[in-house]
This record gives sequence, structure tokens and C-alpha cells, in this order.
Amino acid sequence: MSSHSPHGQSPLRTVQVLGGGNAGSSAHVRSLAAGLVARGVRVTVCAPFEADDTYDFTGTGAAHVHVPRSSDPGSVAVLRAACTDADLVHAHGLHASFRAVLALSGRRTPLIVTWHDRAHAEGARAHLLRLLERRVARAATVLLGTSSHLVDRARAAGARDARLAAVALPRSRRTEGPEGTEPAGPRSAKLRAELGATGRPLFVAVGSLERRRGHGLLLDAARVWRELDPSPLVVVAGEGPQRAELQRRIEDEELPVRLLGRRDDVSELLAAADLALLPGRGESRSVLAQEALHARVPLVAVLSGGIRELVGDAAELVPPHDPAAFAAAVVRLLDDPGRAEQLRDLGTRQAAGWPTEDETVAQVLSVYDELTQPQPMI
Repeated sequence: MSSHSPHGQSPLRTVQVLGGGNAGSSAHVRSLAAGLVARGVRVTVCAPFEADDTYDFTGTGAAHVHVPRSSDPGSVAVLRAACTDADLVHAHGLHASFRAVLALSGRRTPLIVTWHDRAHAEGARAHLLRLLERRVARAATVLLGTSSHLVDRARAAGARDARLAAVALPRSRRTEGPEGTEPAGPRSAKLRAELGATGRPLFVAVGSLERRRGHGLLLDAARVWRELDPSPLVVVAGEGPQRAELQRRIEDEELPVRLLGRRDDVSELLAAADLALLPGRGESRSVLAQEALHARVPLVAVLSGGIRELVGDAAELVPPHDPAAFAAAVVRLLDDPGRAEQLRDLGTRQAAGWPTEDETVAQVLSVYDELTQPQPMI
């Protein structure tokens, strides 16, 4: 694989398009930019200012162009200008890739699209999202999906070339187990005390407070856990439009749940936790699931999207829409320390088989070379 154009021409120039994105796609773009720059590729990241503030794309050696998270003509024009003279454009997520399709209209620049997760909406907006999916899938030169489920969805939407993507969890987001940084210790004890979890189990969930993240199911399950002795504490890191509704339920039903808001210490929360909980549906390559397995924290998750493909047998997976099953799986783990330890070991082995950051960059660069290097004449 080569990071340079053929025949001694100038280095390959790529534009990475990110719409603000979720934590997984933003961290992936940061990792990808660092790896490409290290291999001599010129990288420009088009993303909102706040994304660069959080993920420091410029710190990798990439250029950054502010493109608002909007598909209005002004944003598309800024993106179109940024893509001038690019050898290829790589967009991440449905909305960012739709903007890229608009910006590249009339140009022959190859467009690579990575779908990190399935976009969600209800009602009339769901129909609009399906239309966007078809438009993007048919326009992409290559569409990469982070799970087989997304690859199948892309093909059904009309993708000419849909492939499974290697996507690593960046090392900066990992909480290492005993062979890395030790999860147990004074810092974890201090954090548990601050949260009010001294002498009781601590469960951690992470995700924006919106309906698809399954926090309603989590609260339903917590009605069972509040009867345990000692009653576990469930903490939820994340913010979103459901906060007021969820907080009312927590107070009215006296549930052992705390909404922590946005946190920048998720690794520390996991290191202090007894269990990680993933109640949402449609997670394709959950960052929380990856962080939990790296941290040797047993995981209970709803079986949907690409979760089985990601974690294999290294988690307790329960049917969707079944809070009783979710609650029971957690209670079984609390009552069976041997099973919890088995999940820790299975998680370590499962995580060892996930792609590394170097392997992720190598796969992406091979696609870039395939699309930019001239094919030999026969």
C-alpha cells in the first residue's frame, strides 16, 4: 500500500467529512487522521468547531475546516470548496455523507462513506432518512459498514460496493484491565463514594438521553433492582431531550438511578463499576461495549443491531423490549460471581481479536489506493 500518488506525484490528499457525529465516529476520524498523516497522507477534516475542540483533529497534523452540521447551501458550498483538488473524500455517518454527495455533485472525485451506526427517526422523518440512505448508498464509490447488518442495509439501499469496515476503539478510549492500568484502587473507591455507591453494587450506562438509547427500559428494570439488599446504584452518563421525563420517573418511583449528565471520565466510571449496561436498540459497534470488555467489566446488553457480532459470547444478551429479562440477567450476575469472572475472561479474549488502529488505517488506505492508483493495462 502506498500513501503517495503514482509516478512520484504529490502525496495523496483526502478530505474527511464529519457532521459533529457521535463519540465513536469522531474518535475514529481522529485516530484515522493521525494514522494517515503518519503515513504521509495530507488530511483535511471538515467538521464543526466544537468537534475539533473536543477531538483535536489539528493535533494529528491534519488541517481543519469548519463546516456546520447542516445541509444548507452555505455549508455545502464551504464543503465543496474544501474538497477542491482532493484525491478522494471520505464521509462518516449518514448526514455527513449526504452533505458530501451534494458538495461533490458534478465532480468525479471518489467518495468513500463509512456508516458507523444506523440513523434513527420516527414518523415522517423515518421516511426521509430512508430516502437519504438510498441517495448516499447509490452515490458512494465504496460504502463501508461497521457491522454486517449495516453492510446488508447498504446493499439493500442500492450500494454498488459495500464492505465490512475494520474500526478500532482508539487506545485513548480504553480502560485497560489488570495487564494495563489497574481498575481497582483508591481512585475507584473515591469515585464510588462520591457517587453514593459505597457498600452497594454500581452499574454504569452511557448514552444520550433519547428514546432509542433504551433508558426507559433501564428504569423499568431498576424497579426490580430497588428491592435488592443492598440496592444497586445505576448511573447514566449522557445528556439529551429525555432528561426531564426520566428524572420525573426516577423521583416518582424512587428508583436507584442517577443521571450524571455529560461526563469526560467514562473510563474512570467503568473502572469503578461492577456491571456495564447497554439497554439501547440498534447499536452497531457500541463504544461502551468495547470499553467495557477492554476494562474487564461484565456487560449486559439488549440483543439488537451488531452487538452479537461485536461481543460474541462475552456478554449477557437479552431480547429487546423485555425489561424483566434485562433485570433478571443483571440479578443472575450479581448472584453468580463465577459467571461474572467468566465474562471478564471471555471479554479479554474477544477484545484481543478486534482490529487495531494500525489495521484500521491499513484497510482504509488500501481502499484509497484502489480508487486512486491507475489500473495496469491488459
